[in-house]
Amino acid sequence: YIKKRVFFKVYIYKSSLLPGMQAAFVNINLEKNSFLYIKDIMDYGTYNSEKAKDSIPINRLIKKGDELLVQVSKEPAGTKGARVTTHITLPGRFLVLMPDTDYLGVSRRIERSEERDRLKSLVSQLKPEGMGLIVRTEAEGKELQDFIDDISFLTGLWEKIKRESAYTNAPALIHKDADIVFRS
Repeated sequence: YIKKRVFFKVYIYKSSLLPGMQAAFVNINLEKNSFLYIKDIMDYGTYNSEKAKDSIPINRLIKKGDELLVQVSKEPAGTKGARVTTHITLPGRFLVLMPDTDYLGVSRRIERSEERDRLKSLVSQLKPEGMGLIVRTEAEGKELQDFIDDISFLTGLWEKIKRESAYTNAPALIHKDADIVFRS
């Protein structure tokens, strides 16, 4: 699998919750179950203080019977299954869309402050309400139309993933990027 581009809908079984480890093992229809750590659960970020975050048991965030949309964040290796997250990111050519995070950022690799400000200004005009964007390094020197095309593609892809997830029973593969030849 290509990291960060594979999405699954998962079902939480009571036996998969491990409060002592603050994690859950979830079935994504592969040979080994995937690992979902508490800090990889989107709702975890809504708790205000660091102290509160450390004391929240995982079974208060997810419960038996919950269905979640997860994304592979680390591929399976050896005896370990994939690590998954509910922090969804969709990388495009020049932008990364974060559908569940209201944020706007610019790659740290773009060092010139004038260019960072220019890119942030351009992209802020296009940022979808309630969603986040990160301007990728490849965006340096690009113009508004490049970002319009990228956002259009990424938001369309997100809508497709949401639709597919709504009509699919867990566990199931929801989306996997095309191979490298097709993407090129």
